[in-house]
Amino acid sequence: MRSALAATLLVLLAGCEMLGIPDPAKEAAAKEAEGKAIGSACRHALRAIEDCYTLNPKALKAAVYQGWREMDEYMRENKLEGVAPALPRPEARKKKDEEDEAEPAMPAKPAKKSSA
Repeated sequence: MRSALAATLLVLLAGCEMLGIPDPAKEAAAKEAEGKAIGSACRHALRAIEDCYTLNPKALKAAVYQGWREMDEYMRENKLEGVAPALPRPEARKKKDEEDEAEPAMPAKPAKKSSA
C-alpha cells in the first residue's frame, strides 16, 4: 500500500513541469545563458560592453560581461575579426531621430498653371 502511494506521488511530482510550475533554478540558468549569448553576440558585432548594456537593459549585466569576455578571448586566440553591426550605435540613432523631429516637413508646392 505504501509503495503504491509513494509511486503515485513520484509520478505526480515528476509531472510538475508539464503543469507549468516554474522552477527558479532553471529560470536563473536560462537568464544567465541568455546574458552570455547576448554578450558574445555584442563582442562579435564589435560593440562596446556599455552599448551592449544599453541595448539589453533586462539582461543580467554579470552574465553579459562574462559572455563578452569569453568571446573576446576566443576571437583573440583564433585571430577572428568581428562583424560590423547592422544597426547604428544608440547615440547615433538618437541623434538621427532628433534631427528628423527638428526638420519640419516641407509643404508641397502647388503646380503652376501654364498660360498657353
